[in-house]
Amino acid sequence: MRLCLKKTCPDHVVHLGDHYDDAQALAEENPHIRFHAVPGNCDRFRCDPTLPQTLCYCIGGVKLYMTHGHLHGVKSGIGALLQDARRQNAVAALYGHTHRAYCEKQSDGLWVLNPGTCGTYGGSAGIIEIADEKISACYLVQQADLDKM
Repeated sequence: MRLCLKKTCPDHVVHLGDHYDDAQALAEENPHIRFHAVPGNCDRFRCDPTLPQTLCYCIGGVKLYMTHGHLHGVKSGIGALLQDARRQNAVAALYGHTHRAYCEKQSDGLWVLNPGTCGTYGGSAGIIEIADEKISACYLVQQADLDKM
């Protein structure tokens, strides 16, 4: 995570749960970056149980639906996640839980992004670029890509 922040210099970071305390530590280390974090299923005994399980608001003029995904059953499919994101009129649905990187634009224009995990499967992160209050790019980067930057 630190390498990704160093190499990409983001304005915002979205942390999608499990090890919520990592997001807090990174936020303290990087006070110039705005952090948005939701807890994951592994965080239920590690942090405040009243923390919201989902966030949905505009970042850079783009409405993002952010959740860990365990409450949407994303390991069995993303239908419930997409339904909730669309109900909120989000432009992108961001989730974790599966630890499998995934990035795709749906036929109706909804972006779906799972950044994967920084710890296993080679390490990955999701990047969303916003220009003129629209997503101009949405993609995945692997740790090997960051090492070359």
